[in-house]
Amino acid sequence: MRDPRYDILFEPVKIGPITAPNRFFSVPHATGHNPLMPNGSIGMREMKAEGGWGVVSMQLAEIDPTSDISNLPIEKFWDDTDVKSHALLVERIKKHGSLTAIELAHTGIRARNMDTGTPVLGPSSMRILKPQNPIQSKAMDKQDIKDFRESHKRAVHRAKQAGYDMVYVYAAHDAALVWHFLNPMYNHRTDEYGGSFENRLRLLREVLHDTMEAAAGDVAVAVRIPAHDFKEGSPLTYDNEARAVIESLADVPDLWDVNVAGWPRDSGTSRFDDEGHQEKYTGYVKQITSKPVVGVGRYTSVDAMVGLVKKGVFDLIGASRPSIADPFLPNKVKEGRIDDIRECIGCNVCVSSDAYSVPLMCTQNPTISQEWRRGWHPENIPAAPRAENTLIIGSGPAGLECALTLAKAGHTVTIAEKDAEFGGRVRHESALKGLAAWGRVKDYRLYQLQQMGNVSLYAESEIAPGDVADFEADNIIVATGSKWCNSGAGATTFSAIDGFAEHAITPDDVMAGAEINGPVVIYDDDHYYMGNVLAAHLASLGHEVHLVCPLPSIAEWMGYTLESPRVLDQMVELGVHMHPNTTVKSWTGSALKVTRSDSGTDMSDIAGGTLISVGVRNPSDGLLTALKDMSELADKVSGIGDCLAPGIIQAAVFSGHAEARKRIGDEPKNGIYKRETPVLFPR
Repeated sequence: MRDPRYDILFEPVKIGPITAPNRFFSVPHATGHNPLMPNGSIGMREMKAEGGWGVVSMQLAEIDPTSDISNLPIEKFWDDTDVKSHALLVERIKKHGSLTAIELAHTGIRARNMDTGTPVLGPSSMRILKPQNPIQSKAMDKQDIKDFRESHKRAVHRAKQAGYDMVYVYAAHDAALVWHFLNPMYNHRTDEYGGSFENRLRLLREVLHDTMEAAAGDVAVAVRIPAHDFKEGSPLTYDNEARAVIESLADVPDLWDVNVAGWPRDSGTSRFDDEGHQEKYTGYVKQITSKPVVGVGRYTSVDAMVGLVKKGVFDLIGASRPSIADPFLPNKVKEGRIDDIRECIGCNVCVSSDAYSVPLMCTQNPTISQEWRRGWHPENIPAAPRAENTLIIGSGPAGLECALTLAKAGHTVTIAEKDAEFGGRVRHESALKGLAAWGRVKDYRLYQLQQMGNVSLYAESEIAPGDVADFEADNIIVATGSKWCNSGAGATTFSAIDGFAEHAITPDDVMAGAEINGPVVIYDDDHYYMGNVLAAHLASLGHEVHLVCPLPSIAEWMGYTLESPRVLDQMVELGVHMHPNTTVKSWTGSALKVTRSDSGTDMSDIAGGTLISVGVRNPSDGLLTALKDMSELADKVSGIGDCLAPGIIQAAVFSGHAEARKRIGDEPKNGIYKRETPVLFPR
């Protein structure tokens, strides 16, 4: 039964001509499904509607070929050809009682137009907002502006034709043409669309009025816009022009969807931003408009959501990442199952999927993007054909997820963990600076398992091969993880580095409490979070730290999680000495011998007292190998997670879930799931 404290979240909210059934609003976000993958996109969003989200939104949809982001899997909404798949999406979402919204957009100088071949359009002639691309925009003339306005109006009519309840005027994330006109950093015009604030506001005002006119009261109109811009020198802040924009148009749209700019700050990770970090910058909007307001902040606490409504900050609780981690969050609140919410850990693996142009992945929810192609449901696990006895050795993210999935399917599950506490790598890593929220991977699964009568948890239970044979299990799943290697081998250096194996310690040693002496030298040939997290952690404890990396930039892969600028800022703030583009030749016992990675030129030694190697990990697969060599057990045994192939935590969780599905017969035997294939048209 729902706690009455949360009744306010289930009140209907009127948004112009429509009414949201509750205050849970799944805001537009990329899914990694390109327009040729409509079934996957529909399956993901329909699952949110089934899970109780009152409004479920389609992602950014390009309104015409001049807004082509080319290499990213962005939705196309160019002409009537695109209406059919959108109409099916709308139908499937509305079936569950949710409203639908589409984010109509022209991406301006964020576009590339490499596929369409048309000039990139912007307020001024300048390099596009992708410095790696040698593309410069065309300054829009009056005809271009007229054509854009007409194109946007046509998109509104297509949205109505598809059956959407709400259309967006998109002006957010530094990725919208109307925002580029607003921003004097990009708008260098001297005509009526440039210069003064009123002139720079003109295009947004015109497009908004065009959209209201085209909507004609049949659908609601929302504006998505930053209430604050973090970019240095921008006047579009919560106490300056951003506020003035909203004041100027306060009661024109039916809904204000507010956030902060740019995208790395809007989608800040838990490492750098707490839940609700945007409230300081977006909280004023409700004070200056009579229209409903939706905002985000990676909210996972239901009490915090209630507080936002009661304080008059938001009318609707916006979410992208929390709705990915748990599509059934609203229903769990409604049913009084708060402890069953699978909370977002704010790692931005979902964001990295979009950057790679692949369907979304999620550390907490392994079923995301698998709704259509594998038929996976985040809450409903098919019953196993027969109740079997499963032994899982290891309680890291892979082992816990596999155990939970099999237990839900009806297996009797025993988890044996050699350590005194459960959780494996997430237990250790969540103790490092900034990673506390990652402990939710362990906490959620352990809590669920502890409520189940068909699960036994045994800590301090190291298993030998002979013990397994005596257990007489139907299934034996090894999830013994991996260990960091101290040889110096990594992503760019594939063999041991002289002096490392004799002297270097590893992240595992640091997390186990190894003694740290003198200046710390971290050689990071991993290029994700571990090297720089350790640098921040040890610097915060007062150590002098040198972070050495063979690639041109520190933590290069974290560009995909939007964290690179924040990581570098943190390193500077904590006084960490950074050495990018630096390849190591050897460790002398007191210093690294290094060269420039690009030219091979010798550089000055980097002295230190403690050397930490962050490179490859060795799978802890000794038990797995031994069990597979036992003929009476070989057919029952499989490995999952890092002991099979060391990777990120998301991959370990997915591995555990997929193995469980396989064990209950819910995966195709040949491993080939449904794929979306193009329709071939005759010439």
